[in-house]
Amino acid sequence: MAKENNPTVATEKDIKEAQKSTYDQLLEGNRLFVEGELKNDPDYFKKLSAGQSPKVLWIGCSDSRVPANQVTNTKPGEVFVHRNIANVCVHSDMNMLSVLDYSVNVLKVKHVIVAGHYGCGGVAAAMTRKQFGLIDNWLRHIKDVYRLHSHELDLITDPQVRADRLVELNVIEQVFNLCKTTIIQNAWKERSDLEVHGWVVDIRTGLVKDLKVSCSNTDNLSKVFALDAVTPAAH
Repeated sequence: MAKENNPTVATEKDIKEAQKSTYDQLLEGNRLFVEGELKNDPDYFKKLSAGQSPKVLWIGCSDSRVPANQVTNTKPGEVFVHRNIANVCVHSDMNMLSVLDYSVNVLKVKHVIVAGHYGCGGVAAAMTRKQFGLIDNWLRHIKDVYRLHSHELDLITDPQVRADRLVELNVIEQVFNLCKTTIIQNAWKERSDLEVHGWVVDIRTGLVKDLKVSCSNTDNLSKVFALDAVTPAAH
């Protein structure tokens, strides 16, 4: 009788060797990166360490397939970056707000870009009734976007087309969420060179889709969200 072929079972040694190989590749990658940059410009890191003056804040998804610099063909020092699951911008996220405040008021960026992407796992997960764990609390924000636009989304019969549209609507809502912040509105009162944009990266082609929702003032906000200047306290 022919001997059955049993699937190979990874040993503890195999697992540790694979882990070490992955880790070592990162260090080797760093060495090659430094070597290549110094070959092109011996003063590259000296100039890079002198400071940063990015013109752009990128608020994108944590997905490993959409790195800001590669997508925009920019160099280190040109884009300030914040990333989270499904590029969500909510008023209770102190991490995002701290990045926004620093980039707008200290670095004086000119453009804030919310960058979503088709094929977003966070958006796909938010469209289901499954429980995934702690992340369910974060995905609630995307479910809220679906609720706001359910009249449109429920009419789309193709699941992929519906998911793509929710990706777009999620970006649009996050753009408006940023415009509602005191950080953005107070900056607009002081200068006219700050814009907020909404993009979607198509990872099937690498190309960016500009959703044409750019804002440079509060004109498109409901009056309840457009804030007056801070009134000085009476003495």
